[in-house]
Amino acid sequence: MASAFSDGTLVKLTLGKPAPVARESDLKNLFVRPVTLKSGPHLSFVYRYATKDVPKNFTAETALAGGRGLLGAEFLDAHLFTPMQTAQLEIAKDGKAHLRQKVAAHAPASRAESHDREKARLLAPQAPWLTALGITNDQGRPREGMAAKLRQIQKFAEVMEHLLHEADLITAPGDEILPTHPAPFTLVDMGCGKGYLTFAAASLLGEKARVVGVETRRELVALCNDVARQGGIATLRFVEGEIATATWPDDNRLDVLVALHACDTATDDALARGIAAGARLLVVSPCCQKELRPQLQAPRILEDAFRHGIFRERQAEFVTDALRAQLLEWAGYRTKVFEFVSTEHTAKNLMIAAIKAHPPGQEGRLRRLRDFAAFYGVRSQALARHLNVELANGAAS
Repeated sequence: MASAFSDGTLVKLTLGKPAPVARESDLKNLFVRPVTLKSGPHLSFVYRYATKDVPKNFTAETALAGGRGLLGAEFLDAHLFTPMQTAQLEIAKDGKAHLRQKVAAHAPASRAESHDREKARLLAPQAPWLTALGITNDQGRPREGMAAKLRQIQKFAEVMEHLLHEADLITAPGDEILPTHPAPFTLVDMGCGKGYLTFAAASLLGEKARVVGVETRRELVALCNDVARQGGIATLRFVEGEIATATWPDDNRLDVLVALHACDTATDDALARGIAAGARLLVVSPCCQKELRPQLQAPRILEDAFRHGIFRERQAEFVTDALRAQLLEWAGYRTKVFEFVSTEHTAKNLMIAAIKAHPPGQEGRLRRLRDFAAFYGVRSQALARHLNVELANGAAS
């Protein structure tokens, strides 16, 4: 890595297969990329844990000095990417190192990013669908008032790339996106609206996935299908229907469910549809969490705070989404909750991502989520009803 960084050919380094010491801390992967800050060239380290990502920037000297001991001690596998070749170094169980190298068929453009300048993006701003939907002009620049929306679309592509990799549906982020299964998987965007993020998913995945947008408004379905047809995006189609009952080709197959800003219990309807279909990845960004607010009963220590409507509203949002995350864990998913984009771009920035990971119905998880619901006086919730989970059996607060 040192020589690749010094001669400017480093695209990225990925470390995987955590050693026992790393597994104890829940560390899954480490991604290293060159970045350019105002103070000069640095290396960006992104530590990926089961439920969070921790980014850190280091000078080259510090990064290279600290990174030498990672392979073998914390990780057993490393992939180094340069424009001309890919090298893999794997530590076997007997401690021996095995090196494999592959010369690139073509030299890709450098992926080095600048945190203080415009970043390289997964989606081309000149994409015809962005222009047709009114996001960018013919030169690929955002139209007036659309800069934040374009950033949101680009961020969605970045987040989805990493989540699809974690769900073992594509190869490592930053590489050519290839499915780990022989047949394309199906991604369904429930309540897709004008389809900004549905188009983004289709553009990101190309022929590797079939993408379906579900929307109740007939005029938006017609508009989006026209844009997809004119843009030659054969893997994308939009259908009219409700979240719970919509149908689409390929026998309603659903490998990845997306539902961003589905209002109130529509988020729960979407999650239930994905769970019932056995989807490998669920991605939602909840909105307007109203259902639980009338049920909330303040524990004695919170009574004074709950007298203020704004605190009660925010607490209802927290309880709703925390309960959803716990129900997903009970249903067999490994769940992470994080900010999707900065609050300066949208106030509705919470994202819940769930990856199918373990058998459902674990009694310990059920007991804990019931105790959580009881603490706040919650007796019923939409996703719990979909999953036939009785919440009223928890301990008293």
